[in-house]
Amino acid sequence: MTTARIALVAACLLLVACGPKATPEQQAQALQAFATIEQVFQHPRCSNCHIPGDQPLQFDAQAPHAQGVVRGPEGHGAPGLPCSACHGEKNPPDSYGPHAPPGAPHWALPPPDRKMAWIGLPAAELCAMIKDKDSTGGRDLDAMLEHVTGDALVLWGWEPGGRRAPVPVPHADFVAAFRTWMDGGAPCAGV
Repeated sequence: MTTARIALVAACLLLVACGPKATPEQQAQALQAFATIEQVFQHPRCSNCHIPGDQPLQFDAQAPHAQGVVRGPEGHGAPGLPCSACHGEKNPPDSYGPHAPPGAPHWALPPPDRKMAWIGLPAAELCAMIKDKDSTGGRDLDAMLEHVTGDALVLWGWEPGGRRAPVPVPHADFVAAFRTWMDGGAPCAGV
């Protein structure tokens, strides 16, 4: 095989591996779309559990969780006080009152070895974290998209019940923004 042919094969393999490049217009649209993604991720419905420390936040005011609740060794609460002790598989009936613990399937925080702590992160750092498989438990962008479209706990943020404010961006708009960002090469501003 000639050197020219080897170079051609290598270039073709690189194109297949890297996929098509986004146009400058797609990249600009992707950066705009990330502003929507950031708005959702920084909302209390998401950021109350994506915390740098070990005590989750609660309410729209993002107050430290009462009752001494902590992340625990696997993200499911402390031994003897798991999240599921108070948080069920769904919200309790309204008759339980406005301060009843909300519920959704597998209520938990990210585990301590990958906290996915993005509360207050600048956009570029949040963007880099979402793209980093080490930070997302091995999820690539396709798996992250699946996570934000099909995980019942994530979807709860759009219908939290009680007096809790839902994520202000409609879920369909958020998903469209996530796809636009991905299709545009998932760029991070300032990087």
